[in-house]
Amino acid sequence: MVSEKIFRRLIAPLACLLLIITGCATTSRKPTDFALKFAEKDSTTYKLTTISEKSVEFEGLETEQGQFKGGRSGNEIEMVFTQEIQGVDEKGEATAKITIEKLKYTKRIKDSVILNFDSSKKEDANNPMAKIIGQSYTIKITPDGKITKIIAGQMRVKFKSRTTENKAALELFSRQAIIDRHATAALPAKDKNQLQKNDSWRSIKGLEFGLMGPKSYEKIYTVKDIKKEKKSRIAIVEMDTIPTVKTDEKTKDKTTDYSTTFDNRETYTGKLKLNLTNGKIQEYQEELNLQWVVAEPLEDIETDRAPAVIRMSVIRSYKIEKIN
Repeated sequence: MVSEKIFRRLIAPLACLLLIITGCATTSRKPTDFALKFAEKDSTTYKLTTISEKSVEFEGLETEQGQFKGGRSGNEIEMVFTQEIQGVDEKGEATAKITIEKLKYTKRIKDSVILNFDSSKKEDANNPMAKIIGQSYTIKITPDGKITKIIAGQMRVKFKSRTTENKAALELFSRQAIIDRHATAALPAKDKNQLQKNDSWRSIKGLEFGLMGPKSYEKIYTVKDIKKEKKSRIAIVEMDTIPTVKTDEKTKDKTTDYSTTFDNRETYTGKLKLNLTNGKIQEYQEELNLQWVVAEPLEDIETDRAPAVIRMSVIRSYKIEKIN
């Protein structure tokens, strides 16, 4: 008869093997630094795609002049730029030179395209926006993705006249547009960036919607996976949101809001792929789809016609991906 001591010595390795085979065993990893890393003279090329669009639709609304006409307005931007690190200070903050390599820019007002520029087309070579290609500006970036300094004065001087193209170019190089383009919202604060799988962090984002008033969202980022790709460790982070009464600095004093008379439907999600080995973003995207709907009360309809309906929609989409 096998003694209890010998039995335990024999069964323990077998039990461990079974746990590994069946996937029940867990291995603990130390938390990892979720932050950007910079090296002097390092150069990375990114492709950025953004959509900012609003639209309105009218159903059953007529005047003596005819049916109310809706439409969509906004812009779509596709930009390829190179980010060259010129220096890194003792806090890990980088001074980066941004050079514009390619640009597509489409602007609509009530379904009419008023600007359609594509730097890859020969016929657009004489467009005033073609002056953007090859131009540079400088920013300072922190490891948690914040922009603390911008030097873009020379870019703005080139577009002084008030043509549609020049106004669009000036908008591209406004301080807020540069921050929106390069700041990385999907990173935790520097004192809370030691994370592992299933960890999460939160932030507040306030957005303005004109007469429909401001809205605030609590963004919830969750580390869904950390996996190996080639020689790098890649973190997969998913973003979900919930509406909140909390506000950020940009929207806390805004009071205009007609949205309370409308029903609204919304989705606001995002996803981040972060290379933990070299500290570079592989891809980040987020998209907000928001719709307000108001319908004429049935009791106010005197005939058998369908109720009048107004639908207002907003799309805001941001996607950046490393291409080199």
